[in-house]
Amino acid sequence: MTAISTGAMDINEIRRWLPHRYPMLLVDRVTECIRGKSIRGLKNVTMNEPFFQGHFPAYPVMPGVLVIEALAQLSSILAWMELGRTPADGSLIFFAGIDKARFRRQVIPGDQLVLEAEILKMARGLGKFSARARVGDAIAAEAELMAVVRLPAAPDAAAPDQG
Repeated sequence: MTAISTGAMDINEIRRWLPHRYPMLLVDRVTECIRGKSIRGLKNVTMNEPFFQGHFPAYPVMPGVLVIEALAQLSSILAWMELGRTPADGSLIFFAGIDKARFRRQVIPGDQLVLEAEILKMARGLGKFSARARVGDAIAAEAELMAVVRLPAAPDAAAPDQG
């Protein structure tokens, strides 16, 4: 497939491509997207993030798993575009694996994460992405992410009512 530049996306456009909502929507802006190839976006990290209340109150640090989640969300936008679909059909993109994850810099309130992802492979609803998060010129985290498109499982009829 030929790479097609789709340009920037604001938060309203991002919400079309991702089913996540506050407090789990971790991509604030897409600055560049080349369909079939790569995507770049931003996550503005503020002291108002709910996770800073407990991680760690005296020394607030964004959890590394949430940095990886932000990269996965950005990669999902690229995957949906490559598939020519959106989550509107009821499908979701789930993690299938994380390889070569490295955390190189702490992310603290006031940082702006520059998120980048490239498609390594996309076939039959399964994608592999090379992803990195930077603060300025410093790499904060990097990983290879695998994801798969699936319809959510139906609730188990045998499970007791939790309501």
